[in-house]
Amino acid sequence: MTNRPTVYGIPNCDTIKKARKWLEDHGINHDFHDYKKAGVEEQRLRAWVGELGWETLLNRAGTTFRGLPEADKTGLDAEKAIALMLANPSMIKRPVLDTGPRRIVGFKPEIYESSLS
Repeated sequence: MTNRPTVYGIPNCDTIKKARKWLEDHGINHDFHDYKKAGVEEQRLRAWVGELGWETLLNRAGTTFRGLPEADKTGLDAEKAIALMLANPSMIKRPVLDTGPRRIVGFKPEIYESSLS
């Protein structure tokens, strides 16, 4: 693999830890982008939404989303979801693995295997 993949997420997330361990166990060097420290660039998030759909990226099961006022959770569309994820990057499903040509949301070893080998 010529491109060094980047894992986007928050360091204390169990799924992030599993994904990073899988990458390390398979000898795949990668970069880590910490949403808590670095946030997420609006242009990058908009590109992800264009590629993957806001429904795939917005973590509606997490405590951050569930804790929002009802008005923020209703009438969701791409623009509203992007605004929520920019304001609260922990609402972005984790991890987002950017392999260069492809983005993968979530961690499933079989998908990482087929995408990174």
